[in-house]
Amino acid sequence: MSVQVVMYSTAVCPYCTMAERLLKSKGVAEIEKIRVDLDPEVREAMMQKTGRRTVPQIYIGETHVGGFDDLSALDRAGKLDALLNPA
Repeated sequence: MSVQVVMYSTAVCPYCTMAERLLKSKGVAEIEKIRVDLDPEVREAMMQKTGRRTVPQIYIGETHVGGFDDLSALDRAGKLDALLNPA
């Protein structure tokens, strides 16, 4: 797995945990976590970049997937594996 996965998260976020669990079940060995609860400037940067206020915000490579609901919808639609394993 060579695609980079980045997840904006907080310390106490059940959806972040569920997203991490789903990604690991798909074979993602490493997730770069950016904690937005430790620095207000980091949260502001996330909001500017994604247009959203909530966590998790997940990037697979250059693609902004969105939150956990978006991630699991991609998986149910059969599109997550293609993002994680680009040809």
